Amino acid sequence: MVGEGGEPNIVSLDEALKIARNLNLDLVEISPKAEPPVCKIIDYKKFIYDQKKKQKAIKSKAQKVVIKELRFGPNTGEHDFDFKLKHAKSFLDDGAKVKAFVFFRGRSIIFKDKGQILLLRLAQALEDIGVVETMPKLDGKKMIMIIAPKKKK
Repeated sequence: MVGEGGEPNIVSLDEALKIARNLNLDLVEISPKAEPPVCKIIDYKKFIYDQKKKQKAIKSKAQKVVIKELRFGPNTGEHDFDFKLKHAKSFLDDGAKVKAFVFFRGRSIIFKDKGQILLLRLAQALEDIGVVETMPKLDGKKMIMIIAPKKKK
């Protein structure tokens, strides 16, 4: 309880419970590790409601990371590359990350160097609006690279 002048009153547990019952409120322990423990006389249901409301507000303000995927083959043609490059630019402009990967089928795994060159060419084309987060690396039959959008000033 807060006394006159805004300073907290130190009362026993029995007195605090008696005061809370008289006011039809709850005695809530705020910080149990303090010496003496800090308690407040409040409406507990309202307290829980306010806590949930704060958590929801924090969650709604958090930015969600969106990852868009672009799939290439090791022998992707120039027109297809330009088409996917245009999509990658729009994804990065929207604030999404781009996960570009070259998928190797069957014996095409022998063209690993072509896949890496393709991904590095993509990274070079997007360097003005994106930053390479992970360099091209082989993961099974896929060579993966992730590009994140640059921070806007």
